[in-house]
Amino acid sequence: MARTKRAGIESKPTSLALVSLGCAKNAADLEVMAGNLLAKGCVLSRDPDRADVAIVNTCSFITSAREEAEAEISRAVQLKAKGNYGKVVVTGCYPQRYPKAAAKFPGVDVWQGVPDKWIEPKMPELRFTGKAFAYLKIAEGCMHRCSYCAIPSIRGRYRSRPMASIMREAKALLASGCRELDIVAQDPMMYGCDMHGARKTRLENLLWKLDALEGRFWIRVLYSYPSEITAEFLDWLANARHAVRYVDVPVQHTVPEILVKMNRKSAVEATLLSAEVLRELLPDVTLRTTVMTGFPGETESRFNKLRTDLRRMQFDHLGAFAFSPEKGTKAARMGGRPSRKTAEERERIIMRDAAELWRVKARRMVGGTYEALVVANGVARMASQAPDVDGVVYILDTPRGRRAKIGDFVQVRLESVRGFDFDGEVL
Repeated sequence: MARTKRAGIESKPTSLALVSLGCAKNAADLEVMAGNLLAKGCVLSRDPDRADVAIVNTCSFITSAREEAEAEISRAVQLKAKGNYGKVVVTGCYPQRYPKAAAKFPGVDVWQGVPDKWIEPKMPELRFTGKAFAYLKIAEGCMHRCSYCAIPSIRGRYRSRPMASIMREAKALLASGCRELDIVAQDPMMYGCDMHGARKTRLENLLWKLDALEGRFWIRVLYSYPSEITAEFLDWLANARHAVRYVDVPVQHTVPEILVKMNRKSAVEATLLSAEVLRELLPDVTLRTTVMTGFPGETESRFNKLRTDLRRMQFDHLGAFAFSPEKGTKAARMGGRPSRKTAEERERIIMRDAAELWRVKARRMVGGTYEALVVANGVARMASQAPDVDGVVYILDTPRGRRAKIGDFVQVRLESVRGFDFDGEVL
């Protein structure tokens, strides 16, 4: 209970301190959890290092994520030992993947994995991203079995969220001032694949229903498996009122032999052609991708082919990470793996290539005027900039510049480049 009465005196509400680790999907999970507790009478602590209950929502996708989770859990336990926290609750992927690891953290009171059923948000308008945008989670789990990925064993089979639940949350978010709905799932493109009458519940149907909602806002779909991009999805991107022409299509690699070893054989052709095809159909589309270096079988010549292909494809935004052999995955048992040092050096090379390409693209954009959404004081994002992974536009305080409030759509003229960000003046 959030409130108790003793001797006729009502106690204060239970205060919560929250820690969110990992991806946007994890953040969306914590928003639901926190919102449901607030609806019961709990309150958020004004001091994140002092609360009745600390909730650490964790990730365990790769080694660095596990190390971060363990460090945050240990920190919470230490604060509890000092009397700063009353209880420590650990949730999410880490306890799901390592149910027996609770013994390593004797100060933890609750060790709770991923829910196996959808939990309806009782406070859907709650978000930790700020007023302007929100992550809208539409599915859980994954139907793919990429040989390097532990997510299916952590998050389970693919489970689409009921469309009515999604629509309720979307309406509540927009009514509270949200101006960008970022659609997230392990694989949004497969929405509805697990439902009866899937033709009526697939992603495009959901997107058109969201697009029919009133108001001025953006809808951005994050993550599109290369071989699952349909003509219907592209039609929505091209014609929907609220669609952001932004496609995040993680190719992982471009060498067919590597893609086969990754168990992405069905996506080989789509991977090699996706950038050119998408630009031909949607000339103004923004493309993002992610690639992996150091996967088993990646020789120097195969790595060089990856570099050459990425230069040809010219993605607008690109991320790279070195292969992490995850226990329980097929890839962890494969031979022919480059050393960790080599994988990390290749990651740095890819990111240097990406930075050089970005500098050329960014210089061309300077002087142009673009629509942007103000997401924080003095900070805006264009349609070509997704939250957390791409850059932003820092709004210059100039005599001519218009003052803009969080949640405003503005026209911003780009004045200069600052790394992966811009400085711009609101017109």
